[in-house]
Amino acid sequence: MGDQPQAIAQLAKGLNEGKKYQTLLGATGTGKTFSMAHVIEKTQRPTLVVSHNKTLAAQLYEEFRELFPNNSVNYFVSYYDYYQPEAYIPARDIYIEKDSARNDNLDRLRLAASAALVGRSDVIVVASVSCIYGIGSPWDFKKAVLNLSRGGQVDRKAMLTKLTELQYQRNDTDLVRGKFRVRGDTVEVWPGSEEYALRLELFGDELDRIRLIHPVSGETLAEQDRAFIYPAVQYVLPEERRWEAIGHIRDELKGRVAELRTGEKILEAERLQARCRYDLEMLEQTGFCSGIENYSRHLDGREPGTRPWTLMDYFQFAAKEANTEWLLLVDESHVTLPQMRAMWHGDRNRKQTLVDHGFRLPSALDNRPMKFDEIEQLWPQVVFVSATPADYELEKSGGEVVEQVIRPTGLIDPVIEIRPASAQVPDLLEEVKKRIAAGERSIVTTLTKRLAEDLAAYLEDAGVATRYLHSDVETLDRVQILRELREGTAKGGFDVLVGVNLLREGLDLPE
Repeated sequence: MGDQPQAIAQLAKGLNEGKKYQTLLGATGTGKTFSMAHVIEKTQRPTLVVSHNKTLAAQLYEEFRELFPNNSVNYFVSYYDYYQPEAYIPARDIYIEKDSARNDNLDRLRLAASAALVGRSDVIVVASVSCIYGIGSPWDFKKAVLNLSRGGQVDRKAMLTKLTELQYQRNDTDLVRGKFRVRGDTVEVWPGSEEYALRLELFGDELDRIRLIHPVSGETLAEQDRAFIYPAVQYVLPEERRWEAIGHIRDELKGRVAELRTGEKILEAERLQARCRYDLEMLEQTGFCSGIENYSRHLDGREPGTRPWTLMDYFQFAAKEANTEWLLLVDESHVTLPQMRAMWHGDRNRKQTLVDHGFRLPSALDNRPMKFDEIEQLWPQVVFVSATPADYELEKSGGEVVEQVIRPTGLIDPVIEIRPASAQVPDLLEEVKKRIAAGERSIVTTLTKRLAEDLAAYLEDAGVATRYLHSDVETLDRVQILRELREGTAKGGFDVLVGVNLLREGLDLPE
């Protein structure tokens, strides 16, 4: 309804005619997500949708899952709930160790996206800008897959060795994601990209049964004829390349230490040597070390200065396998594109300091997000989606935009009132109660996280069902909070949402 039909037809026509750049100028509330979904449906291509924050990406993911129930719809964002990157402050001689809290569920969703792209072509991935950061090669990922079929010949020892090569760890007591356990002729493995585990029952050298099981209760959920076990981590390293990479790292270390000593940087040389020797020993013994991503150039076999493998390479792989092209949709492009541009510069400055002071080898600089010109070279046909497109989008689209201004609901923009700050909280409480009486909900924005929490507590004490939302709230919890806001107290939700930052970034609430 509204402007949607003509916008969908115009975008699809432009894509089929081979236009590389198009801009959808869609006013807030005109149903841009629904239009994007129809464009994907009409073009039938693997599609990457990039959003500028995790919350918006999660909302797009939920909507696309409903609109494409039979396709592989995936969510690809940073798997860190908390991330403090490795850094060094020379002026105060302070080294900050990398510290992070990984979210197991987000890690699984990332692996599921990678697995889907090397296995099928009807794939939609909703991603944040983490899609321009380095991950392993799609060709290595595909090659590493363990393919099992019921009734097939299986060497038990070889299968367990293969699982270890795929970075699955043996744990005979507790079955957790990314691990396997062995009980006689039964092997239970929980694939890194799946919600459920597999029970493989052997009879001699034959795979007798493949069962899908609940990892906690052990209950059989289904029986399968085939199983594809993808690697437990994003980086998969063929054995022969590991030893080759170790040799290259050792050579680089030797050269860099000599260089530092020549420049009379004795402390830096000793520091680098101690750290790298430990990492090399770990790589030799286990095939893994802390901070392995800093050696990614050697592990991938790349030349110095070349860009890393990213999620976009997985899309190229999927498109090539399906003999088609892939599609990129940039949501809220006026915010997302500047974010993409800035990533490389911030990362480079921090890592250069680490290299200069002997904390990392120069090759660590090649573990990086892509530069913006590299992204431009890689993307195929692009649709920029924004209510306020910037000069870049308009210039690339040749000054032409596809307009979507009339809302399907027919609603016009709301009236804006400006009131004095005196007695604003009692005034707010009064307005909120009016909305509740009308069966409606309210969103309140604040300047700080502390104020958001305090104001939410104040409203709660006043008898109003309230929740707060800011960047400290976990990614997947944010989606649940927004769902409860939409439901209201009538369906067990709440009536008022108090937030900071995230609310300024355009939450996708159709209401």
